[in-house]
Amino acid sequence: MTAANAQQRSATIRFVSGGREPGGHFAEFCAHPAHFLMRAYRECGELAEFDQGGILTVLMVGPEAHEAIFRAPDEQLSAALAYQYMVPIFGEGVQYGAPLAIERQQLRMHSQGLRAERMTYYAPIIAREAADWISGWGEHGQMDFYESFADLTIKTSTHCLLGAEFRYTLTDEFARIYHDLGAAVDASGTVDHTVQKAAYARRDEARAELGELIIARVRERRAAGEQHDDLLSVYMNSTYQDGTPLSESQIAGMVVWFMFAGHHTSANTAAWTLVELARHPQFCAEIVQEVDGLWADDPELGFRTLRKMPLLDGFVREILRAHPPLNTLSRRVVQDFHYKGHCIEAGKNIMFSPWVAHRLPEHFPDPERFDPHRPEPENKFAYIPFGGGSRKCVGNAFAILQVKRIICELLHHYQFELDGPADTYQEIMPSLILRPSDPCVLRYQRRAPS
Repeated sequence: MTAANAQQRSATIRFVSGGREPGGHFAEFCAHPAHFLMRAYRECGELAEFDQGGILTVLMVGPEAHEAIFRAPDEQLSAALAYQYMVPIFGEGVQYGAPLAIERQQLRMHSQGLRAERMTYYAPIIAREAADWISGWGEHGQMDFYESFADLTIKTSTHCLLGAEFRYTLTDEFARIYHDLGAAVDASGTVDHTVQKAAYARRDEARAELGELIIARVRERRAAGEQHDDLLSVYMNSTYQDGTPLSESQIAGMVVWFMFAGHHTSANTAAWTLVELARHPQFCAEIVQEVDGLWADDPELGFRTLRKMPLLDGFVREILRAHPPLNTLSRRVVQDFHYKGHCIEAGKNIMFSPWVAHRLPEHFPDPERFDPHRPEPENKFAYIPFGGGSRKCVGNAFAILQVKRIICELLHHYQFELDGPADTYQEIMPSLILRPSDPCVLRYQRRAPS
């Protein structure tokens, strides 16, 4: 195919209306990426092209489109080039800041920390953190649960992945640092993450401080000859295929990568789970019964018991359908990408959106209705809360474990109600990650002994 023919075929992709001002559609995209992408889909269909601040981007929607993206090799559709704004957070030499061959080996190192025996080790730590959290609640009260879950998941992640000593001495610092890192993941960074602005300056300062804290802990362990079962030890003991161990800066980057991937997913999903349980008391009653029944048989609610909860599993699955924390995912086209007779030329971006995909009525009937008993779609590429293929979110299994174990602890001891009208709990996007309204206040009341 000649370049002229490729351009002609690409022109058949409909262009989203508007975008005539400087920056194209970028201002609308930044205001609320999920809402803009839904408008693009409704106007243009399966393929929609728009101007993302000078980067021509094609939104691809639907299971067939998702499958084509997930099956394309990294050498053709590059995640690293699309996500360079994450390099200042994870660090050079790690994931998007590393050569593809190195990143693939790093992903295998992550997988070692997510084996069943590791998850079995993490579950009681999460349970202990959740129990300590609610020990001071009293009989009743109210709380901003998004902020509280953000704080709790920092504690659980730090404890599981870096050990008890690190967690109990550095949790407050970690919370502040991760807040500054998360605040820098904004829509404008998808175009230029190097501009001079306060959020990016705080990001760089926080990342430098975090790296120093983790490296200091690595050196302490090595000097003392300590051996632990946490993920930090996995990284410290891992080597690349040629036998080279990870450098100290790479170990720090691997920790940040994993914690960042799981932290925001856990906090958002846990908050939405509690909101929707309060919104739907009939579903909440079913899950409370499931939790109490399993609790009677296994008061520890260990990892294997948590895998026997079809009602809670269905509820969390529906949360991730209706409120996926990752609402936009991108690839940079390195080699022309052909799809259904269209050619998306090298240099453009491809974007897909779980938030849009999960609202397609042909795969999710009556999509605006919250239904935890909703059957899974027939096409596995219709449901993509964590992306898919070889680049599926590395922290998803740990995030789901955190959410389920924390929610079980809460429901066994307390009942929850909305603090305001149901429709006031909305999705907002202060960054590229969807979250509940700010504040996200719920009331709680201790359950009567059964």
